Amino acid sequence: MEDAEIKAVIETLLFISGESLSVNRIKNVLEDVDLSKIKSLFWELQHEYEMRSSGLRIVEIAGGFQIATRPEFAGWIKKLKKVKQSSKLSRPSLETLAIIAYKQPIVKAEIEDIRGVDSTGVIKGLLDKHLLKIIGRKDVPGRPILYATTREFLQYFGLREISDLPTLKEFTELMEEDESITTSEAQSITAIES
Repeated sequence: MEDAEIKAVIETLLFISGESLSVNRIKNVLEDVDLSKIKSLFWELQHEYEMRSSGLRIVEIAGGFQIATRPEFAGWIKKLKKVKQSSKLSRPSLETLAIIAYKQPIVKAEIEDIRGVDSTGVIKGLLDKHLLKIIGRKDVPGRPILYATTREFLQYFGLREISDLPTLKEFTELMEEDESITTSEAQSITAIES
């Protein structure tokens, strides 16, 4: 194995571990590579990160090495965390998103008809997470607000475009395979289809 490939393996292991890795632990993975060679390549990697002024660095922590961010970029990390907020979605949020994704543009009353419960809080939370957006008002009495999914919705679910969503038939089949589906969720899926 060539040095460049060994360095790439070391870098990969450091990246995925999320914790400090000792040279001996790396040696257990790279069985055919001499321990002194691994140590030497660790120092080369550290030097390369330093030379290119990377936002990352390889630091020695707790008897091992770890990939870490540079302290001078802490402010940017905090800013991202504020923007990102919580990424976990509740079942009501997922249900509401599914309804909107398949029926958009849609008004709150239509969402609530399908879900059978008040959706004000869920919609507000999805708007705050930028997974939904207001795209205007429906041209009916009262002019209710129309909701649609956003670019962030596509990113969150790893979709290129909204047409990449499974069809309602495929979605229903997947949900039927999931034994944890509740009766109300099954009714919501049926309501979306109609």
